[in-house]
Amino acid sequence: MKPNIAPTLKNYNFKNLPKDLLAGIIIMAVSIPISMGYAQIAGLPAVYGLYGSVFPIILFALLSTSPQFIFGVDAAPAALVGAAVLSMGIESGSSEAVTVVPVFTFFVALWLLAFYFMKAGKLVNYISAPVMGGFITGICTTIILMQVPKLMGGTAGTGELFELAEHICETLKQINTAALLMGAIALAILLISKKIMPKFPMAVVLMAAGALFTYFGPVKEWNVPTLATVEPGMPDWCIPDFSAVKVTEIIVISLSVAVVIMAETLLAENNFAQKNGYRIDDNQEILAFAIGNMAAAFIGCCPINGSVSRTAMSEQYDGKTQLTGIVAGLSMIVVLLFCTGFIGYLPIPVLTAIVISALMGATEFHLAKRLWKVSRTEFFIFAGAFLGVLILGTINGVLIGIILSFAEMIIRTSKPARCFLGVQPGHSHFRDMAESTNIHAVDGVIIYRFSSSLFFANSQVLVRDIEDSIKSDTKAVIIDAGAIGSIDITAADSIAILHKSLKEKGIKFYMTEHIAGLNDQLRKLGLGYLIEDGCVRRTIHIALKDMGINRPYPLEGGVDNAARSASRKRADNRVQEFVWAFGSESEEQIEKQIKLQIEQLKKTKDVEKIMHGRWAHMDEFDQDEWLEHLEEHLKEIVNISGKDEKTLAAHIEAHRRDVHERIAKEHPELAEKFAERRHLLDKHLKERRPDVYSLIEKLRDEK
Repeated sequence: MKPNIAPTLKNYNFKNLPKDLLAGIIIMAVSIPISMGYAQIAGLPAVYGLYGSVFPIILFALLSTSPQFIFGVDAAPAALVGAAVLSMGIESGSSEAVTVVPVFTFFVALWLLAFYFMKAGKLVNYISAPVMGGFITGICTTIILMQVPKLMGGTAGTGELFELAEHICETLKQINTAALLMGAIALAILLISKKIMPKFPMAVVLMAAGALFTYFGPVKEWNVPTLATVEPGMPDWCIPDFSAVKVTEIIVISLSVAVVIMAETLLAENNFAQKNGYRIDDNQEILAFAIGNMAAAFIGCCPINGSVSRTAMSEQYDGKTQLTGIVAGLSMIVVLLFCTGFIGYLPIPVLTAIVISALMGATEFHLAKRLWKVSRTEFFIFAGAFLGVLILGTINGVLIGIILSFAEMIIRTSKPARCFLGVQPGHSHFRDMAESTNIHAVDGVIIYRFSSSLFFANSQVLVRDIEDSIKSDTKAVIIDAGAIGSIDITAADSIAILHKSLKEKGIKFYMTEHIAGLNDQLRKLGLGYLIEDGCVRRTIHIALKDMGINRPYPLEGGVDNAARSASRKRADNRVQEFVWAFGSESEEQIEKQIKLQIEQLKKTKDVEKIMHGRWAHMDEFDQDEWLEHLEEHLKEIVNISGKDEKTLAAHIEAHRRDVHERIAKEHPELAEKFAERRHLLDKHLKERRPDVYSLIEKLRDEK
């Protein structure tokens, strides 16, 4: 487990240097109000937030495998430690708090080191994208609500949704109008500039403008709050005073803080990694968290966490590597040594607007909107994680999200994809019978495909499906187990009962197509007799052969299944390919394709090309439907091409006759179905375009 040093800086592309430098300076500037505020929440003097924005950030940057994630003093750990300090009867900001908080940080670092050696980073693999999205959005929304009172001239809120809402309501009673105007204008400028010129460093401009306005303008007279004045100088390094507090009082709280840091930061890092197309080493990230917090303990700071707001700011200004974090840390040293006077002139509402703007960009409500359209279940998982973080706090939100993810996984696997298989005339391979009306069951045989591992939550689905499909003439049931990778004892018992029930009815039972490892599982679960009795076969073809059924397989309903020539097999294999590809949306897609062809016709005037569709080798059934849809656009095509309506209609009809003749010649077994389908298409055309239908009917009568 040798750590990889500075992985994001190896083979550095110097084209990224200006972006990394600018992003690093902006992160430093944004860190000033954020870190000072959260240090006070943790029970420390504000300046310790700046101390925590130097060495912990630099060390994290040298170890992190994420090219963009930023470390720093942040909300969740600060709030947990601050609450613990107050519960111990220690006054916030006192010398006793300054002594005790670093001890918390030290034990947090030890727990994180333990997580590193336990390779606990793997746990994040079990957290889904909706959980990550809901979690990040919940954190961003929580921090925004914490910051809102500062826009109105008040102090930052703490706690969860209800506490934050109460604090906002209290602040509304004593709004500083000047502070609100400054904050609102700054936020509006940031949001507009993000749309118009997203890469322009508007945050830096606003900070400079705010400081100048404070220095030369009436900000002090308006009682608009500014950051506290900070004495220049670097922090002293010292070992925490472990005698200041009982270890038993700290051990459990520090564990919960370490879990929050690991879960929150890993989730956020993976979210950014997934969104921007790179991978991180989860376990090395935990090591980076541990080393960063150890440094924080030795400079007297509170626990340090991954910062979504700073990372969002880095992303906005196109930071490419962890050089941004190193620049942020080094530039903070410059501020602490030479520029602390500048800090006292920064208006808090302007700085708050910068933080809120960055956080708004990091929320993922767009993902929730997408999930609502494609998967209501995953949308509710997103909502559960979001509301869990917002209402119950970070760690509870993570737990709720994980529980929802596992529940969704069980629900999904309890309703697996499955289908009954049949044979297309002229072929010997097996296909889902729902694909086409031209796929028929093998006479007297049920062939059933089950596409999931078989376990307690879904085994009854398989049993019910098979039992419901049995007819009086059923001779055998064959399970295509190609997608069954494992089977548990409950499912094994269900299979045994099903086999016994079928045997009593004189119906043969087979399992086929699965991996060899599944046979080992069957033997261990007491189903070895199925293998010994010949009920487990390598392929469906072998199972049918065991029953004395050979190719070409007899099809249900006496459908002709004589062997076809190679050319006829290829044609037959394409039947209703468009319907197969687009399913219930096939008609809508044909209409869409025709509109695209009509647009192309405006340029080429090639009427012949539009007759055949955009898909090469479109099958006969699809061609017939294509022509029917084309007829609905007859007048539009006439207007574009300049051809006579009757001539064009006759041209379409000639193509249709060609399709009909080809079907009758190459697929006589489908001719009757084709004629029935033609009647339905004509009926639709008559309903939609009676004028065109009349014209087509006249042409047919003339022939």
